[in-house]
Amino acid sequence: MKVFLAVALALPMLVSATTADPLISRGKPASASSIEAAGFEAGKAVDGSTSTRWASLEGSDPQWLRVDLGSSHTISRVRLNWEAAYGKTYKIQTSNDGGTWSDVYSTSAGDGGVDDLTLAGTGRYVRVHGTQRGTPYGYSLWEFDVYGTPAGGSDTTPPSTPADLRSTGTTSSTVSLAWSASTDNVGVTGYDVYRGGTQVASVTGTTHTDTGLTASTSYSYTVRARDAAGNTSSAGSSVTATTQPTGSGPAVPFGSHSRPYASGMLRPSGSQASLDAQVIDYYKRWKAAFVRQNCGNGWYQVISPDADHPYVAEAQGYGMVITATMAGADPDAKKIFDGLVKWKIDHPSSINPDLLAAEQNTSCVSVNGTDAATDGDMDVAYGLLLADQQWGSSGTYNYKQLAIRHINAIKKDEINPSTNLLKLGDWSSSGGEHYYISRTSDWMADHFRAFRKATGDAAWDTIRNKHQSVLTSLQSGYASGTGLLPDFVVNTNTSPRPAPGEVLESANDGQYYWNACRTPWRIGDDAVTSGDSQSLAAARKLNTWIRSKTGGDPNKIAIGYKLNGTQISSGSSAAYFAPFAVAAMTDTGSQAWLDALWNKMVSTGIDSSSYFAASIQLQVMITVTHNHWVP
Repeated sequence: MKVFLAVALALPMLVSATTADPLISRGKPASASSIEAAGFEAGKAVDGSTSTRWASLEGSDPQWLRVDLGSSHTISRVRLNWEAAYGKTYKIQTSNDGGTWSDVYSTSAGDGGVDDLTLAGTGRYVRVHGTQRGTPYGYSLWEFDVYGTPAGGSDTTPPSTPADLRSTGTTSSTVSLAWSASTDNVGVTGYDVYRGGTQVASVTGTTHTDTGLTASTSYSYTVRARDAAGNTSSAGSSVTATTQPTGSGPAVPFGSHSRPYASGMLRPSGSQASLDAQVIDYYKRWKAAFVRQNCGNGWYQVISPDADHPYVAEAQGYGMVITATMAGADPDAKKIFDGLVKWKIDHPSSINPDLLAAEQNTSCVSVNGTDAATDGDMDVAYGLLLADQQWGSSGTYNYKQLAIRHINAIKKDEINPSTNLLKLGDWSSSGGEHYYISRTSDWMADHFRAFRKATGDAAWDTIRNKHQSVLTSLQSGYASGTGLLPDFVVNTNTSPRPAPGEVLESANDGQYYWNACRTPWRIGDDAVTSGDSQSLAAARKLNTWIRSKTGGDPNKIAIGYKLNGTQISSGSSAAYFAPFAVAAMTDTGSQAWLDALWNKMVSTGIDSSSYFAASIQLQVMITVTHNHWVP
């Protein structure tokens, strides 16, 4: 074993090589600049196992791995257990905010193996930052151990007992759990999950999926909270969950209609079997036109010929939601979905690697800043939750774990903390010109409900309520006669209002145009599944206006409107006429109108040059046939 006396760069002295300080990084939240592939995530380096590891993308410098200790600590020792791919030149750095870093150790002579470093530093975050690889591969650590003590003295107060432990879903081999967060005088750093009195997991969030279970078997669980000083709460009330019987198919196969809509929601006339068959037929044509394996590597992609780049996050999000929903109708659904998951993992945002980089070129390489877009991330997270419900999370990918990480990343970097409204992407930062701008087509209330259920985080209720409140205000204040929403909303920190002109895409950014055209579908999805009064009122307002505007003729639905209902462009697109079918479902007097919209969709062929319109129409067809469901 190699032992180094590290010079803390801010201090001109060597520190004692001996320390009795405890290990404080085990099981803490970890993140990295990149991962080589699924199974090599950052958390593998702080899980206490020398058979799992973090590995970065191969052949790329610089790379980093960081751990969040939960609160400020005095750091006395760092131990790096390198795999064969090691860092030749690297630093150990600390930070109080995760943004500004201080060097506490550096070397340009790393040679792999075990680097046991005695050093001195203070911070909540500790990272190893490599700038030169020791091999042609990447950087890889079996374990990244940090030792120290909480800053400010010892802590003997345990956290509060976790409350509201519940099962959020089961498969034949898994039980998913969620609970309410504990509180602590310093800060809760994690939770220990017990099955029948035996600890089976340590997690940092308030959810966990227990895997490898036996079908048709009951299991009892309890959870304890812990803090940075090692204090542990008492166990909360137990919960019992029973795994499902063994089965090879999806849990919610397309056409099963096992998740009923709110009372009174319409569907197109005709037999349910005939309606479902028409959706399947359109899905097969959509799949043939847009689902690809163009770059190998086990990836699937949804191509976007009408977007700025060949592959965009919005298209991949659509693909994940569609594919998971169509399981049972398409025997390849899981294979395609897993290929889309691999794409998501291998194309992380440069700002938050748990999010998906928004754009890729023809070589399948992320470009244009490699940051994330909120619309794609919302659907990626939702699709992962659907997959967990369909197939469980004990296979190649832990869908539930990936979903929770993605949801938490959305909350961290794509929700404006001062307004509780969605930002445009993780690139929109405080002080920037886009920080108080939001896109109405991203306001997916059913997604917020699913995120709340999956994470147990009540913040998602607050976020959903805020979006619904602003939506109602926009309809009443700027489109009282139509209910139309603008593409973009500005001044979200004061008095939200439609964009005055071009703020991101076009002079019509403040009108009902190529973004907001999706809002009747997004609002309607929540209205028909939850029966929420605000969503129903918003959808019905839109339906009343468009039905009157066109005289009940879907062919008269134009491409774009000003908020007062004045037409912007002539022509017809499924991106505009299809979403109104979901709004029509909410009005019991609109059966003929819904049928006309349905017939318009069925008679509209796939345009292979427009993934946008075709993907929207397919998802609308899924909803209006009562096949959309909320995980």
